[in-house]
Amino acid sequence: MVEGVQRRQVESGERYDVFHTDCLARTMVDHVTSRWGVWVLISLRKNDLRFFELRESIQGISEKMLAQTLRTLVEDGLVRREVEPTRPPQVTYGLTDFGREIGEPLTQLFDRITYRLAVREAVAEGDPAM
Repeated sequence: MVEGVQRRQVESGERYDVFHTDCLARTMVDHVTSRWGVWVLISLRKNDLRFFELRESIQGISEKMLAQTLRTLVEDGLVRREVEPTRPPQVTYGLTDFGREIGEPLTQLFDRITYRLAVREAVAEGDPAM
């Protein structure tokens, strides 16, 4: 494997070399699957949210980590940031089309896990309906 940036231009429809340490796709996957990136994308799947609404929806995230995660996801083109010129400015975050596309399988994964946990819990409790 060659050190440094992946220099070869990727043609339309072609894949990046995600095993290369400096691959742009690999970097984006790291951002999406980071500790908080997944939760931000899932939280924004239904509605646009303001910063503090988003922070309240993701229990355990600090303001600093939320700000860093949002900045990264905005730079990656997954989240859009809209500032309304009011006093104080109101900032709203939402998913871009690309963010929705990336967030869909994450939401399906989240839904499958929560469904299976509920089934497992019902079976453990002896629920005859399961």
